[in-house]
Amino acid sequence: MMDTAATTSLRNRLQPLGFDQTGEVHLNLTPAELVEHALRRGEGTLTDTGALMADTGSFTGRSPKDRFVVKDANTAESVWWGDINIPFEADKFDQLHTKMVQYLADKELYVREAYAGANPDYQLKLRVVNELAWHNLFCYNMFLRPEAGADTSWLPDFTIICAPGFEADPAVDGTRQANFAILNFTKKMILIGGTGYAGEMKKGIFGVLNYLLPHEHNTLSMHCSANVGAEGDTAVFFGLSGTGKTTLSADPNRGLIGDDEHGWTPDAGIFNFEGGCYAKVIDLSREKEPQIWDAIKFGSIVENTRFVPGTHTVDYANKSVTENTRTAYPISYIDNAIEPSVADAPKNIFFLTADAFGVLPPISKLDKSHAMYHFMSGYTAKVAGTEMGITEPQTTFSACFGAVFLPLHPTKYAEMLGQKMDENPDVNVWLINTGWTGGSYGVGSRMKLGYTRAMITAALNGELNEVAFTKHPIFGVEVPASVPGVPTDILDPRNTWSEKEAYDKTAASLAEKFVNNFRKYADFANEEILAGAPKVAEATVTA
Repeated sequence: MMDTAATTSLRNRLQPLGFDQTGEVHLNLTPAELVEHALRRGEGTLTDTGALMADTGSFTGRSPKDRFVVKDANTAESVWWGDINIPFEADKFDQLHTKMVQYLADKELYVREAYAGANPDYQLKLRVVNELAWHNLFCYNMFLRPEAGADTSWLPDFTIICAPGFEADPAVDGTRQANFAILNFTKKMILIGGTGYAGEMKKGIFGVLNYLLPHEHNTLSMHCSANVGAEGDTAVFFGLSGTGKTTLSADPNRGLIGDDEHGWTPDAGIFNFEGGCYAKVIDLSREKEPQIWDAIKFGSIVENTRFVPGTHTVDYANKSVTENTRTAYPISYIDNAIEPSVADAPKNIFFLTADAFGVLPPISKLDKSHAMYHFMSGYTAKVAGTEMGITEPQTTFSACFGAVFLPLHPTKYAEMLGQKMDENPDVNVWLINTGWTGGSYGVGSRMKLGYTRAMITAALNGELNEVAFTKHPIFGVEVPASVPGVPTDILDPRNTWSEKEAYDKTAASLAEKFVNNFRKYADFANEEILAGAPKVAEATVTA
């Protein structure tokens, strides 16, 4: 039992959140204690490596259509309203908050205090109230952990209340359905209910930082991984699912800064938002991802996985629950992780795309205009087998490689990237196509990983600084004439196609897709961004 002083301190933490009474409350438990609680409560089971395996229930991923932002005087003119940032009424938020607190009043609760942001000057103090012990372990892993013995009886900058067992009444509460995730920038609070998917908490705070840092601190927030070389040269990697972001940024010769979320400050370089990694594990093997494989041990979590029958060994090929199986672990579980997770401004920025149409060069260099345009486009292509119903390549555009997490208009982030390039004239921006060569999906073949690694290594080592470049006739990006360790004949994608006219037609078609996607931004984009559009469609873009 807690002593009187500790009980009073805990009550003082929770009363501002509306908790006048609670059941048993556990504050800042250790991972071992949280695992013990989760097992006692039937929330999961241990794998043979010691990781806790837990299920997220009916939701095995985020639910973007049920993510809302409270629209009030603080946000009405600044938030990018629409299908991504769906407005929610302030009084409905207060109503839901009251109902959630009432629901949790007699529950066993888990409270965690943590940080978001490895740079103290841009850090958020967090308080999280969880209904589930394993969710609190997730927060321990994913957010930054205060030093042992540190005073965390602070007034938090943001609070999360997460109650998977609480469901809203859409007719009364203003939600779309029973589950919800609602950001309130005035109350500095996130309410999450009706879903057990732990990633809603992580991405909720990411959304908060994507608003506060650019809007209030002139700091570019980025959905990217980052690493640093022995000489202190930083690289960041942007890319949507399936582009190779995790694989290509995991380099035993470079220190890991972070795998997903970073900020780029006006004067102090970049910093990781998180204290852990949240990696997909579908078809995981030691051979493909040794660092992730070795990180799945006691204290780690695996979500929605299943055992090899008759064992406690995880069958990572099992997709019976979802393809979005994941693991969450502290970044310290990666041998070459950099702590604190801060580094100088990047020397190289990589935009990764898996172009299933086989049009884009395997590596190309972007000037400022093309960098901002491709950043806002956030292009990749899905192929058959990645999602139900996809039988041929389909374009995917996600602004800034993470549109669903952007509270501000994408032009804000793109203009900030351009500003960063002006302030750091030595930075190189590269477009890397990890997709198809020699033809579209079904005709050509996937770019060899070894070649892609060689291209990235050459860029990182400065081996392309003196190489001649040729401008792509449609996309305007600069294509190197040679790359060490890579066959010259694959660098120009048109040369890899047996039917050149088919390449030209496919390239023009992809360019049109870029232009059509960009129409929704064209009225907000400046001339410098628009100048990065594919050449064949300039008239359409500027119309």
